[in-house]
Amino acid sequence: MHPLPTLTQAAARIADRSLTPLELLERSLEQIARFDEQIHAWVFVDKEGARREAKMLGREAKRGQFRGPLHGIPIGVKDIVDVAGWPTRAGSPLWEDRALPEDDAPIVAGLRRAGAVILGKTVTVEFACFDPSPTRNPWNLDHSPGGSSSGSAAAVALGMCLGAVGTQTGGSLVRPAAYCGIAAMKPTYGALSADGVVPVSYHLDHPGPMARCVDDLALMFRCMGTAEPPTPSTPNAAPAAHPATPYPAPGPEDETEPLKLGLVEQFFMEEADPPVREAIGTAVEKLREKGATIEPVAFSDGFDNVRPLHRLIMAVEAAAYHRDQFAAHREAYGPMIAGLLDEGLAVSAVDYAAALAELRQYRRRIADLPAGFDVLIMPATDTTAPETLETTGTPKFQAPWSCAGLPVVAIPCGLASDSMPASLQLVGCAGRERPLLQTARWCERVLAFDARPPLLG
Repeated sequence: MHPLPTLTQAAARIADRSLTPLELLERSLEQIARFDEQIHAWVFVDKEGARREAKMLGREAKRGQFRGPLHGIPIGVKDIVDVAGWPTRAGSPLWEDRALPEDDAPIVAGLRRAGAVILGKTVTVEFACFDPSPTRNPWNLDHSPGGSSSGSAAAVALGMCLGAVGTQTGGSLVRPAAYCGIAAMKPTYGALSADGVVPVSYHLDHPGPMARCVDDLALMFRCMGTAEPPTPSTPNAAPAAHPATPYPAPGPEDETEPLKLGLVEQFFMEEADPPVREAIGTAVEKLREKGATIEPVAFSDGFDNVRPLHRLIMAVEAAAYHRDQFAAHREAYGPMIAGLLDEGLAVSAVDYAAALAELRQYRRRIADLPAGFDVLIMPATDTTAPETLETTGTPKFQAPWSCAGLPVVAIPCGLASDSMPASLQLVGCAGRERPLLQTARWCERVLAFDARPPLLG
């Protein structure tokens, strides 16, 4: 049994007063004290501030007053996302003396309004790019935890918090979640505000939730969202594509089985290594045995050209953001992000404009691919967590959907032959988070993944 309940289980217990917010918080703090010296998931933890907040929320709950569906739930926040009065360091020594933000990012403000206890800042790789962070994988300390939301994924996997905020430009939600055996959601591009989030690429950045199960993702997504379309973070930001879709508590109508799943064998199953193909194949058979109709689906243009397109746009937009600081402090940047910024600075304006036109065309062409299916399914990653700490893995299986801007849910589906988690990636239509989450919940229950990191004993 996991040392902590899931987020939704804990919320129900706080609501029926069988668990207090302070009791729940102390369990999270126990896990941090037990494991973080090995795992390095946290930049810092606001223990006393969290205790004060939990005590206040406990008094309110005792009076029958609840701020929202996350009342008393401990949440971690990736350290590229602003929390009022806390430093945002973005994994870089350059920002040690950066001014403290005065306001919560809107996604953090939404969680706080819903009653969440914002516990601390989780580790990110430098400026959410590629140079590995100090975080370790809780399934095997010698394997990569993924990135750039490495600390968020590891913290959730070990019960250090019940949910965490992450972001994805290429694969930074889905990949660390897959490597660490938890669930993650990349919403439709623009569904959640990116204000107060250190940008990597204005056309590709997606904030999203990370948690242990789909119901937890759904609840966090609902609370992180806003009824108003997000405001662009900078004058160069692309407009929001879709406002967030409210996600109500699950009910009996959400229990229907999916009618049809589209298996994307093209590129994804072809490029996956044998242990991942075997784990995904087993998962697909389980879904089929429980009544899902699963048919192959292909994209006529293929996916081979998506990653170079993704890399060019990301490089240019990252370089635009970092240009002055990079010129002044190049030696303080890690080698991988420095290489990315050099690439971006070398791209001509004409080539960048052509890439944005190609991105718009790609999004139009691929938008209808999930149509006719409840969701598309495929491996979340091409391998399990690499057996090295020198990489955060490749985004090649996640970048096509970051470019597309389509919503994605990743769920663990089994252990591969190397005893590391394998994960299934589910992709829906733009703005259709609710049916995607409903289908992901059904798949999760059929697959019944219940393994936990060996560190938990």
